[in-house]
Amino acid sequence: MTIRYPRPLRPGDRVGVTSPSSGVPEVLRGRLAAAVRTVEERGYEVVTGRCMDGSTHISAPAAERAAELTGMLIDPSIRAVVPPWGGETGIDLLPLLDFEAIGRAEPTWVVGYSDMSTLITPLTLRTGVATVHGNCLMETPYRPPEGLASWLDVVAAPQGRPFTQTPPGRYRAAGRDDWIAEPGIRDLTLDAEGAWTRLDGNGDLDVEGRLIGGCIETLASVAGTPYLDTAGFAGEEPLLVYVEACEDNAFTVCRNLHGMRLAGFFDRAAAVLVGRTRAPGSPTLSQHEAVLDALGPLGVPVVADVECGHVPPFLPLVNGARGRVLHSAERSQIVQTLD
Repeated sequence: MTIRYPRPLRPGDRVGVTSPSSGVPEVLRGRLAAAVRTVEERGYEVVTGRCMDGSTHISAPAAERAAELTGMLIDPSIRAVVPPWGGETGIDLLPLLDFEAIGRAEPTWVVGYSDMSTLITPLTLRTGVATVHGNCLMETPYRPPEGLASWLDVVAAPQGRPFTQTPPGRYRAAGRDDWIAEPGIRDLTLDAEGAWTRLDGNGDLDVEGRLIGGCIETLASVAGTPYLDTAGFAGEEPLLVYVEACEDNAFTVCRNLHGMRLAGFFDRAAAVLVGRTRAPGSPTLSQHEAVLDALGPLGVPVVADVECGHVPPFLPLVNGARGRVLHSAERSQIVQTLD
């Protein structure tokens, strides 16, 4: 399978907003408006769909959500699609999406993480179209710290030109901003120090491969199905697999990662990147230990506390991009090339 990249966005392009999983409640519409303005400030036109209701855990019935997402992805006038955030049960769209029509259409960027992993990762694996695992619309107003990019930077990046991200060494340890009281807040609170952690041993790391991955809680539900089949993906190139946990405890994360490994998701991994998490450990099994228990048998480097999950700040990763990870006591970085 050849990876196909949507063309870089340029001013005047249209960005579609829809909620394939959870919509936005009325009390947070101020934050939604601020996020839309942030996208418009880049010179893009924002087109908001009808599936945005936030009164329950889904924005609309599954058939309507699937039709709206598919419609945006095959509409040649829409160059990128971004949800307000993730949700809970986006998995119900998978049998309803028209993957063949999406694969035939001119590629469109799709952005998201968390429950959106259930959709963007299968989209890349089934169609070969690159997708962005990155901050969603409601987080877009935040200014990335030095060294990191926004999804808005990624979708405008020239194809074939490498771009590098480096961890800022700080993250948000607890709490979250009040988007009701401060809907336009743009400054991230990064109140703790932290660097990448190599779990499998010591020594410098320099490894390359195609990026693929997402949220453990959602991807584990489709492991072993055609929606998470990496056979034939990007030929036989090695993979840089990234995973991250939102809130599941260490025992659940351990079981899910074991299951994903047994289902073959990590078979071609040259290395595994693990997102920083606030999810709880236990007195006998930490989150780091859970990862190593499940993925240690792979015999590949495992690097944890990467900024690719639910703990701010956000380091966008492109499913399908060629990646190179460098990690040592002196520096850590990931280079992505859209080729």
